[in-house]
This record gives sequence, structure tokens and C-alpha cells, in this order.
Amino acid sequence: MTTLADKAILSGADNRPPILEKNMYDSWRSRMELYMMNRQHGRMILESVENGLLLWPTIDENRVTRPKKYTELYATEAIQADCDVKATNIILQGLPPEVYALENNHKVAKEL
Repeated sequence: MTTLADKAILSGADNRPPILEKNMYDSWRSRMELYMMNRQHGRMILESVENGLLLWPTIDENRVTRPKKYTELYATEAIQADCDVKATNIILQGLPPEVYALENNHKVAKEL
């Protein structure tokens, strides 16, 4: 018979990314890839990590070129921008505090 504690462990296993442990990077990387692929738009999240963040498109307005605002993005671009944020958050949540303290200055998820 399954105990309440077992159910809590099982239900929480999908809510938090795996935590990086010393000398266990390869295992962590594989588990992180699976965790990301299990999210909505998982392939796009993983591509954010592997290929870097979305290069925001620009728009010409009154002879001035500026990046598009989020509300001006096409639907697929907005999803990719959201996935970029999710990718960074997933990786940061998977780092132990002592590693996060060293890495909190990076802007691109792949650098982590």
C-alpha cells in the first residue's frame, strides 16, 4: 500500500527540476533534458538552452529601428520568449545555492 509520504514524493517529483550534485553533471544534464521536455513547449525550452535566447525582431518606426515590444511579437515569437524565461528559471532552480551564487550574473541559459 502506498503511504501519504510516498504520494507526496511522487507528486513533487514533477514539480521541481533535479538539483545538481557535485560530480554528477552528466546524470543531472540528462534528467534536466527530460524534465524540460516534459513541460509545455518542452522542445522550445530545450532549444533555448542549447541555442541561446530569442533574438528579438526589430521594427522601423519614424526612421528609428527599435526592438519589438512583447505585445508586438508574433504568437510563435512570444512563445519562444516565454520559453527563454522558463529555460533560465528551470536551470537556476536546479542549481544548489552555492553554485547559484557563482552563476547569477549570466544572461544566457546555455552559459550556465
